[in-house]
Amino acid sequence: MPVTNIHEAASFFPWCILILFFLLEYRYKIGLLGSFIMPVVFVLMLSSSVFPREIKEINPLLKSYWLIIHTILAFLGDASFAMAFGIGIMYLLQERYLKSKHLSGLFLRLPNLQVLDELNYRLISLGFPLLTLAIITGAIWASTALGKYWRWDPKEVWSLVTWLIYALVLHLRLTLGWRGRKAAVLSIIGFILVIFTFFGVNLILKGFHAFV
Repeated sequence: MPVTNIHEAASFFPWCILILFFLLEYRYKIGLLGSFIMPVVFVLMLSSSVFPREIKEINPLLKSYWLIIHTILAFLGDASFAMAFGIGIMYLLQERYLKSKHLSGLFLRLPNLQVLDELNYRLISLGFPLLTLAIITGAIWASTALGKYWRWDPKEVWSLVTWLIYALVLHLRLTLGWRGRKAAVLSIIGFILVIFTFFGVNLILKGFHAFV
């Protein structure tokens, strides 16, 4: 898997987002979605060019098929949250146009609020089980390689925090009917945590998962 260093990981992440974007575009034909997703892809690709490209040998203890399974699940889950982030911004923007009664221009090109809210829910409903499986497979991988399911590594902790945020989003929606603006805001906050878990842990909080 091309994730042996932060350069490769920061390059692989936007490719996962692009795959999901094209699938979503094929299914729902929301052309304007690219205007909200491609900046995320661009920033990720740009950041990858800054990091060292030296390929390091993986620790022999970590060489396992669990690497592929865990990595794919984690990145596809994060890609789903990235798409929900873009949809969340679109929702807030469309809501603002409605409240200001500015019913022209970009407003006419954005989907209605109901469609955006439903897409946001579906993307989080897709990303949440993927993240759950990524955490589970990561724990199994850690157990087989290191003898412990959980080491309270910074990335493990922040991945759990991210999981709890998206679990809260789904719980509040199903039990208290939190939809629309509240769900959009929480999806944006959740993706900010995803980015911090991806970059912040690697660059600031040194741990077992850190590349540098």
